Amino acid sequence: MTSFAVAHLHSVTMGADIVAYLTAIDATLAPFEGRFVVHGSDKEVLEGNWPGDLVIIGFPDRHSARAWYRSPAYQAILPLRTDNSQGDIILVDGVEDDHRATDILSA
Repeated sequence: MTSFAVAHLHSVTMGADIVAYLTAIDATLAPFEGRFVVHGSDKEVLEGNWPGDLVIIGFPDRHSARAWYRSPAYQAILPLRTDNSQGDIILVDGVEDDHRATDILSA
């Protein structure tokens, strides 16, 4: 089942470190079949308040997502982001194509 690394970045200080992070991250994703699904796209807030940006990276499964995050290549560049941004990061699984809202009632 597809799994996603989701980042809600509340603030990012753009500079040389963030540029280096952005330049290097794609190479860390490739071995784990990760790809950007959403990357700071223009947003339209329909309810509430949404400060910051959303980043979603898709992986074939949770194992691949976790292995990417823990990989030496990603861990090497991670401080470039964490030292220059504030946010929340989670891993979450997607749902099957035939998923219906009521499916969670039987879980």
